[in-house]
Amino acid sequence: MTTAFDPIDLSGVRLANRIAMAPMTRSRAGENGVPGELTAEYYAQRASAGLIVTEGIQPSAVGQGYPDTPGLHTAEQIAGWRRVTAAVHARGGRIFAQIMHTGRIGHPDLLPDGLTPVGASPVTAQGQVYTHEGPKDFVTPRELTSDEVRATIADFAAAARNAVDAGFDGVELHGANGYLIHQFLAPGTNLRTDEWGGTPENRIRFAAEAVKAVAAEIGPERTALRLSPGNVYNDIDEPEPRDTYLLLLKQLAPLGLAYLHVLETSPESREVTRALRAEFPGVFVLNPATEGPTDHRALSLVEEGLADVISFGQLFLANPDLPERLRAGGPYNAADAATFFGGDARGYTDYPAL
Repeated sequence: MTTAFDPIDLSGVRLANRIAMAPMTRSRAGENGVPGELTAEYYAQRASAGLIVTEGIQPSAVGQGYPDTPGLHTAEQIAGWRRVTAAVHARGGRIFAQIMHTGRIGHPDLLPDGLTPVGASPVTAQGQVYTHEGPKDFVTPRELTSDEVRATIADFAAAARNAVDAGFDGVELHGANGYLIHQFLAPGTNLRTDEWGGTPENRIRFAAEAVKAVAAEIGPERTALRLSPGNVYNDIDEPEPRDTYLLLLKQLAPLGLAYLHVLETSPESREVTRALRAEFPGVFVLNPATEGPTDHRALSLVEEGLADVISFGQLFLANPDLPERLRAGGPYNAADAATFFGGDARGYTDYPAL
């Protein structure tokens, strides 16, 4: 019987176990988007995970949606990430960069002068985003032209190349949680009537073309995608998502991607998860919806065959040695808000042993 503590191969990248650290925004990079020594320490501490997926990294200046998030589009940023990947590899870890373009989620105050958030369509998200001046309402995004859509796809591919140059083992495109790729997938945020919108076949085009462009640039074995079908986060309206996502996977299945990473948003979404698992032929990473905290009990999903790898979020913040604690069935340190965000939040750099 396969367990979460058995190794697994990601198209040539060997993982020591089937426990992944899910991507989590930290906002520690400063205004220039360069990860520093604290970032290297943070990820290196968690190198016992079979796979680390980084916080979301913007592929371009306009792709930034939160304060002090890191980028992968300048030489200085690449150099900063090179220190991070070296620290993780020195401890035997594997690390993928999550490339995240936030699209309409953001604010002009977070962007260089003259830029404004962009999206699939000029549909304003309800809610606010945090800026250095405090929370501010989302603005109406500028609709990308067809040429700009293709330029944005090229930005994803360029960021992926930069990630490999920085020493990452691969990249995960963020197609979940209401950010740009998800905004093209969802009918409530994609009101286009051109080749990039309207029918499900057109709404999946941006996601499919972005994945294909990255795979062509760095190889499919280094390329992955994260999805969250039906997720309402960031004011997404996506009723009946199953068929749209199955259509997307039919295009992606033959590529030989490193993995597919699915975020469940509720126990009721398990039916969609099973359908995606059946459609995708490669490694299936699951961030499961659970009753109560996601802990060692979720590892049974590997034994049941629903997933090949289980990813954990906040539990990894407070427990850098999480695989060891999962094997022991706990105990677990509890995460708190003070350790989550900000350049002064060291997180659990000193933590008690089991």
